Amino acid sequence: MAGVVTLRGVCGIVGYVGHRQALDVVLGGLHRMEYRGYDSAGVAMATGGQTLTVERRAGRLANLESAVEATGRDAFAGTAGMGHTRWATHGPPVDRNSHPHRDATGRVAVVHNGIIENFAALRAELEASGVELSSDTDTETTAHLIARAYADGETAGDLPASVRSVCRRLEGAFTLVVTHADQPDLVVAARRSSPLVVGVGEAEMFVASDVAAFIEHTRDAVELGQDQLVVIGRDGYEITDFAGDTAEGKPFTVDWDLSAAEKGGHEYFMLKEIEEQPEALANTLRGHFQDGLVVLDEQRISDQDLRDVDKVFVVACGSAYHSGLVAKYAIEHWCRLPVEVELASEFRYRDPVLDRDTLVVAVSQSGETADTLEAVRHAREQKARVLAVCNTNGAQIPRESDAVLYTHAGPEIGVASTKAFLAQVAANYLVGLALAQARGTKYPDEVAGEFAELEAMSSAVHKTLETLEQVRGLGRRLAESKAVLFLGRHVGYPVALEGALKLKELAYMHAEGFAAGELKHGPIALIEDDLPVVVVMPSPKGRAVLHSKLVSNISEIQARGARTIVIAEEGDDRVRPFADELVEIPAVPTLLQPLVSTVPLQVLAAEIARARGFDVDKPRNLAKSVTVE
Repeated sequence: MAGVVTLRGVCGIVGYVGHRQALDVVLGGLHRMEYRGYDSAGVAMATGGQTLTVERRAGRLANLESAVEATGRDAFAGTAGMGHTRWATHGPPVDRNSHPHRDATGRVAVVHNGIIENFAALRAELEASGVELSSDTDTETTAHLIARAYADGETAGDLPASVRSVCRRLEGAFTLVVTHADQPDLVVAARRSSPLVVGVGEAEMFVASDVAAFIEHTRDAVELGQDQLVVIGRDGYEITDFAGDTAEGKPFTVDWDLSAAEKGGHEYFMLKEIEEQPEALANTLRGHFQDGLVVLDEQRISDQDLRDVDKVFVVACGSAYHSGLVAKYAIEHWCRLPVEVELASEFRYRDPVLDRDTLVVAVSQSGETADTLEAVRHAREQKARVLAVCNTNGAQIPRESDAVLYTHAGPEIGVASTKAFLAQVAANYLVGLALAQARGTKYPDEVAGEFAELEAMSSAVHKTLETLEQVRGLGRRLAESKAVLFLGRHVGYPVALEGALKLKELAYMHAEGFAAGELKHGPIALIEDDLPVVVVMPSPKGRAVLHSKLVSNISEIQARGARTIVIAEEGDDRVRPFADELVEIPAVPTLLQPLVSTVPLQVLAAEIARARGFDVDKPRNLAKSVTVE
């Protein structure tokens, strides 16, 4: 087993049985899910022959399409098939490791999202029986195991039963989609702790890791539960658990259409999604204030439980973590509760003190982020209450939580989070208001007033977007810079961290965010001539003391030759003399300022990346959602 490396990560999966040419449906679905991974792609078609027709290629989806054209599309003709687009975190993304994987006969093909933790033992078992594996992946073992189960024993000739028997042996998180040349009119799929949905059409059925794969053809979908298997045929679907007992999925209707997953005339999805932020904010807030009360989407936790909360943890990763840092300021201010914000990847390893009166707020755009999911499970084991903030209906984290607040930001295709981040910030404010309401730390009219100010932020973000041509030009001028520093205080500090992260993600530049008060404790040593320093200013009205201190910080760095780029409230004339570039944003309540001050930093990062010739939708080495640790 020396040298064998598991390949794993976020993947896009689509399967189809129906009346159309499956290749067209599958490739179309892969295009809409390429944001989930673009290290390799592949298809397997049931064409009625003795073996499946399979093609796979490392690199972008275009490489696969070129290979299909070179072979000839007629070779892939058939009305059932599946496809896969992949992002790898370990091992080389080369052709032999690309999905689909087949058994030795070429009659069984499997695509997979997730990780099979006991694959080493399964691989050793197969090799001991004489099976030769051709890849470094954990996935290939399942193809051989399913082929063996289909050929012999109690499940012989029964593909769903064969897949179930193999799933019962697997450990870890996985979505599997399986086809067999002997049964060209059905596709079998199974899930454990990894996303899978069914699309229900007329005389056609779909399975996918994301509804974007089939939204062109149907909005009717079914969410599969944990440890469930589905068989799709042209005329319907059947769901069982891994034991073979009949099970039920959760039907739902997708509330966005194909145009929401397309660029809408923009060069990049990210640019479109930045402009969609006013709508995303409005959608996140819509319906959450009824009869004078803040309400959640799903609540399996009593109001008394919320009143009993004596400590809050926010757990998240990446941009979601920065949204949690903003939440800390709001929740502590409104609720007078201590709040700790934790990187989900560190949370359970430091043995945090949790009990029944602890509320853990888990923030995840996809609802499948592996580190955050494990943090949720650790919290539940310690009897803490869990509230999920998520953008994906029915995802695993919401399913395992006591309460849910969906952000309703719509699909976000760009890997670097923009509208999903702003929606998370807004949702975290709603969590704070719900706690303040339950605990009585704010009167009902105060809660209503705070919610009204939140609702007004959609217009403020729209106004911000209308004034950013200056930022676009600035981004082009800064493209040759070697590094950029970001400074902020109070809620401006998480915004500085988010601005730095966006620049690292998109432009591959060295960027750091600092709390401005820490400048003299080391970071000021980095200041040199013409170094761009972006400063997020607090309101001179809401935080006058902090404003004065930050003006002093800007003066210090400008005196040392830095190029100061200041994000400041309209009418803030006091900071103007210290700003080489002044970017004005609408005057809004202090706690809510991140909703407008983040937007120029998103645009700045995107424009610098574009000027440097990079694809802002698909930054290198990154994927939209990390569903393995």
